[in-house]
Amino acid sequence: MDQAPGSPQDPRDQGPQNAQSLPTCYRHPDRETGIRCTRCERAICPECMVSASVGFQCPECVRTGSGTGHSPAANQPRTLAGGRVTSDPRLVTKILIGVNLVVFLAQQVLGDSFTDRLYLFGQAQLDGRIQGVAEGQWYRMLTSMFLHASIVHILFNMLSLWWIGGPLEAFLGRARYLTLYLLSGLAGSALTYLVAATNSPSLGASGAIFGLFGATAVLMRRLNYDMRPVIALLAINMVFTFSPAFNIAWEAHVGGLVGGVVVGYAMVHAPREHRNAIQYGVCAVVLAVVVVLTLVRTAQLT
Repeated sequence: MDQAPGSPQDPRDQGPQNAQSLPTCYRHPDRETGIRCTRCERAICPECMVSASVGFQCPECVRTGSGTGHSPAANQPRTLAGGRVTSDPRLVTKILIGVNLVVFLAQQVLGDSFTDRLYLFGQAQLDGRIQGVAEGQWYRMLTSMFLHASIVHILFNMLSLWWIGGPLEAFLGRARYLTLYLLSGLAGSALTYLVAATNSPSLGASGAIFGLFGATAVLMRRLNYDMRPVIALLAINMVFTFSPAFNIAWEAHVGGLVGGVVVGYAMVHAPREHRNAIQYGVCAVVLAVVVVLTLVRTAQLT
């Protein structure tokens, strides 16, 4: 029916009939309802209602976590260090083991020419020219962490990584665990570069794994667990580290251990209200120390 001139055209305007009508569901405009979402207060029909601890919520608010005053990610369960709880708490450990195995396979297939381009040494003549970290090959400090000298070497390191790294990843979360691993390895490389003979080759994941040992000790102390097993294991490894019979680069082990203790302490002891700032800040400081030590040693050799 045509409207008379001057009659209201906005259906939201109050009239005798509109005053008695109910709002319609925001997802189903043809359905009237008297129920509203307790978060966004939009009208929802019985089909769209999701039971909550108080009242009902609409599907969109349940999915996005809106209306709570914080982001949806804040609703997710967190680890002791603030990382996200995931369905596979050992994923990064598995990936690291896989990368180490793939690189070791490449070493066996491609031979010494492949290893020579990636292992760590300060400065020496190789393939007829002077090479090393001091000559700008800083990538060797990272790539050497994924090389191994023998099957026994990689087998021992990967078993240690699985045994120590897996549980630690579950406590820290993926990002924090990977950061700990890499910074520990780089700390070991930095001390090796600073102290070891310039032509002394170094390779292996031991520096990073010792960092995991150190962080595990800090975590167990934080949780008031019995620390005797990890201390005994660490002591045994340190005996092997300094034994002349095994020709181990002790600098990588000590540097990794110190780096792991420092980063691990920040990860598990940072107060919740300033957790991210403290964790990121300490990691940045450790990385800065690695860079400074590298620059100092490079200045000495060039």
